[in-house]
Amino acid sequence: MLIQQTSTSLIETLRLRRQKLANLINFPAILWSGSNSPRNFLANTFPFRASSHFLYFAGLPLSKAAIRLEAGKLELFMDDPSPSSALWHGEMPTREEIAQNIGADVARPMAELESWLEDAATLAVQDAATWTQQSQLLNRWVLPQSPPQGIDLELAKAIVSLRLTHDEAALTQLRKAAAVTVEAHKAGMAATPKAKLEAEVRAAMEGVIIAHNMTTSYTSIVTVHGEVLHNEQYHHPLQPGDLLLADVGAETEMGWAADVTRTWPVSGKFSSTQRDIYNVVLAAHDTCIAKIHPGAEYGDIHLLAATVIAEGLVELGILQGNPQDLVEMDAHALFFPHGIGHLLGLDVHDMEDLGDLAGYEEGRERSDRFGLGYLRLNRPLRPGMLVTIEPGFYQVPAILNDANVRSTYQNVVNWQRLSEFADVRGIRIEDDVLVTAKGSEVLTAALPNDADTIENLVSC
Repeated sequence: MLIQQTSTSLIETLRLRRQKLANLINFPAILWSGSNSPRNFLANTFPFRASSHFLYFAGLPLSKAAIRLEAGKLELFMDDPSPSSALWHGEMPTREEIAQNIGADVARPMAELESWLEDAATLAVQDAATWTQQSQLLNRWVLPQSPPQGIDLELAKAIVSLRLTHDEAALTQLRKAAAVTVEAHKAGMAATPKAKLEAEVRAAMEGVIIAHNMTTSYTSIVTVHGEVLHNEQYHHPLQPGDLLLADVGAETEMGWAADVTRTWPVSGKFSSTQRDIYNVVLAAHDTCIAKIHPGAEYGDIHLLAATVIAEGLVELGILQGNPQDLVEMDAHALFFPHGIGHLLGLDVHDMEDLGDLAGYEEGRERSDRFGLGYLRLNRPLRPGMLVTIEPGFYQVPAILNDANVRSTYQNVVNWQRLSEFADVRGIRIEDDVLVTAKGSEVLTAALPNDADTIENLVSC
């Protein structure tokens, strides 16, 4: 692909990021971009996505490249395109042209990287070929999903401290992703009345994203089986009375992500039971966003969502007891088993390749409680953080039909009353929320979420 000209302001942003890193570490860092992975034969590859850590400092989605960062300087390592590549891929920029585009101080062939590895830290790239190369060149294990050690851990902590909050260049990209995502969801709602399969709604949504020269930031979830949290099948027919849950987000050319979920009735009209549950989830969503401000504990935001959901389910007669007591015994997690959200940035679950290093404040560990174990973020909020707020209600057969669960919660769940809500498989409402100096800004606020407006958008 041809590399577009990088703006002067972005080059300055990249230099500033590199200088901030230099202020945090006193050793060189080498970050690989990664390479294409074959689908079924060598020339037929999966779509390439550069490592987010590489992107943060290099700014361009280069394949088979590496950067060396030391004292605020950047050295680019990559090979020039082969003479034959123009036949298949068109004219490509040279290594020197790319180096100028990202403000690199030096550009070298990839073969020279081996001479510049001494005392360097790195972070694992996800594709096997690259992390194998990293391990071989550095003569130590560098594996994805494994906690970094030594200077690699120091590098990881430094990068986390930089990427936890977003600079203006990042926010510009994140707003673009959010805006396109809003339009994609509106297109999905508009396409629903004539659609026969989930796949048709997905196509309408992803078509908007593609038309803006973006891609999806994760595999889209567009399903009438909202109780399957990461459903990636699209063959189910759309029937009157179904709810369609669409969790779809755009990713900009430079890798910045949005993540939004809406749930709407296929017929354009919520049933009374669907509307009741929808409003419980919406109340949790709105209450949590109202509490987001600098210094707020994200774990407390999660517990607030759990309490509001428990209160709503008590009012509907599904749960029985005091809402705070129900949350203490994790009864809410029967229907809301996941966390309230996560960090959002270059990754849809930002920096989750580092495990809980980014999501959890130092000294904190994941709970083993049923209602807290899937919490992805447990930090005090700071200005510049972008998080999702995504409460939900799900009737997951594997949970609700489990004999131990039935026994544990037999006195707090009105199973007969719950059976009256059989037309609610899953509902989730998710928005992207920026923590500001005085409170918060919902980047996806242009997408309505109240039940009446949702019905109108589907019926139009």
